[in-house]
Parts: sequence; C-alpha cells; structure tokens
Amino acid sequence: MSLHVGLNVLHLVPGETGGGETYVRQLVPALLEAREDLRLTLFAGGEAYPVLSAECSAAVVRLPVQARSRVLRVAAEQSLLPWAVRRAGVDLLHNTLNTAPALPGVPQVTTIHDVIYKRFPETAGRLNAGVRLLVPLAARRSRRVVTVSHASKEDIVRFLGVPPERVDVVPNGPGLAQGPDPPSPAELRQRFDLGDAPVVLTVAAKRPHKNLGRLIEAVGRLETEAMLVVPGFETQFEAKLEREAGRRVRFLGWVDDHTLDGLYRAATCFVLPSLAEGFGLPILEAMARATVVACSDIRVLHEVAGDAALYFDPFDIGSIAETIRRLLTDGELRRQLGARAAQQARSFSWSAAAMGTLACYQRAVGTEAYESGYP
Repeated sequence: MSLHVGLNVLHLVPGETGGGETYVRQLVPALLEAREDLRLTLFAGGEAYPVLSAECSAAVVRLPVQARSRVLRVAAEQSLLPWAVRRAGVDLLHNTLNTAPALPGVPQVTTIHDVIYKRFPETAGRLNAGVRLLVPLAARRSRRVVTVSHASKEDIVRFLGVPPERVDVVPNGPGLAQGPDPPSPAELRQRFDLGDAPVVLTVAAKRPHKNLGRLIEAVGRLETEAMLVVPGFETQFEAKLEREAGRRVRFLGWVDDHTLDGLYRAATCFVLPSLAEGFGLPILEAMARATVVACSDIRVLHEVAGDAALYFDPFDIGSIAETIRRLLTDGELRRQLGARAAQQARSFSWSAAAMGTLACYQRAVGTEAYESGYP
C-alpha cells in the first residue's frame, strides 16, 4: 500500500534558513530512496520553489507567498496550505519546522526541532508572542511530534505538555555534504584576511542563546595566537557582537556550502558555545571532516558528540578559553579526537533519519503498510 505525504516547507528560503533548510533538503531524497512506493508532494513559497523543483524528484507545489515575511507565511500556512493539501489528495501532512495548520483537513505530524524560545524568549525577539501560540498549537493539532534529540523531547514534554508516547526522536544526519575540491586553506586565508594564525571556527546564528559573546571574550584571552571565524547571515544582535570583537575575530556573513565545506576542513578546531540546542548539526558537520570539536557541556551536545569532543562550562569564559587552548597547543590530543570524531559522525545518517520518519508516518496514519523493516 502506497502513502502520499505532503511536506510543509513554507519556511524555506535557500541560503537563509540554516538547519531547517538542511533538514528538508537532506531528508527528502533519503525518504524517496528508502521507500519506492512513497509519494511526496512539497508545498513551498516563492523563494524555495525554483530550487526545489530543479533538484527534487518529488512534486513541488508553489503557494503564492514569500517565506521571508513570517506573518504572511503563517497566514498562508493556516489558510492556503490546507486547501492545497486537500486538492493534492495527500494522506498525511508533515510540517517540517515547528508550526502547523490548525485545521489541516488530513492527519498530520510536525517536526518540532526545539523549544528554545521557552528558556530564551529574547532569541525570538518581537516574534516571540506568535511562536508561543503557534508551536503549542502545532503540538496539539498533530497526531505525532518528531524531534531530533532526547533532550528536545524532554523539553517538548515538559513545556508543551505533549504525552511522551506521542513524541518520536529521530536524530538528524550529518548535515552539509562533503563536496569535491573545496577551497584550500591558503585560498580561504587570503580571501578572508585570516593571516597565519590557527583558525577557530564556529557556525552559529548570531542570537543570544548561541553565546557568541562569551566565545569572543574567551578567544581574546588566549595567549596563543588564534583567529575566530564566524560565518552566517546577519541578525539584529550582530552589531553588538562586532563592537565586542577585536582583531582576532572575522565575521564573514553568509557563505555558500562550498566555502563552508572548506572552512570546516581549514579549521584547527571547531567550537560551539551554545546555551541550548535542539541538536547541534554543525558539530556533526565538523566531525565528519575529522575536525576536532569543543562544545558546551549540555546534554544535547553529548548526544551528538559522545566522547569525540572536549566539553566546557558555557557560562565560564575561563573554561571556554582553556579548552580551546588545549586543542590549539596539543597536537596529539587533536589527532586522537579527530579519529574519534570521524567515527562518531558515521553513526548518524540521513537514511536512518528517513527510516525513523517513515516509522512515525506509519504510527500517525495507523496503517500496517510500512511495518516491515521499521523499528
């Protein structure tokens, strides 16, 4: 028995949606590869439609909305999307980024990546009131919730009141693919004026819970020469971070996947100082390239990095600085952690994520059609 699933990807703006974009563009082909009889229809806004229709073998339906306008996107999700879903004849709707229509007209599941806004409301800014309404609504109106870590599941159960038996944990795959012939370290050093110092890379949105201010101060305290490299699109919090940054910090702005691949490979170490994460996808992207990792000592990052990283207290600038210093000065430690990192990264895959997602679909529609081969 085949299943026709609609994917709500109205949030997606290529190059601007971070982990939410990676999730969609990696999961979709993995789902299609996992089951030949699975039929997918993607519902996208104007920005994503050209890219998805060119690269995706699934059907893509364009809704008349620009995803950059969150207000218009939410309005379309509540009004236009249910109509389009029913018109396409889907059996199940999968909402891929935290929110969902209140009246979808078909059974639905929703991926809630995290509820960080509950602990750090400032990270959502003026949109926090809408998030506080829409995410719990999605949880209530979905037959099942998918999330990407056990730590996120605990938060969803605690803050949203979702029964734990309705939440499926499906970890992400390794994120950014390793492309052929990435730019060399020498080319990147010249392009971004990085000099000859070791590169400390972080890939994190410039938002309060990402804790970049403490990381900047920690790098400034290092006696060892180092250059902190911070790619990523601009946010309202960037100006403050730039005022705090000294000569050891480079803000690169948005970079394409090819350049980011090269930066991961060129880095002496990768650092993620977040106070909260839903998963921590950049850690996997670094480890897949055997780049050594230092990160916050929080449960969710232990789920991803295991024993292949060094951990620090994200509230303690001295702890952050000392951990980075160890990685920069101890070549044997880097060699050992690099080998562990590559092995740890191989334990995550988008094929496994697809299988877990298909099992969630099965539970949501209450059919035995997809039982064979799933957990």
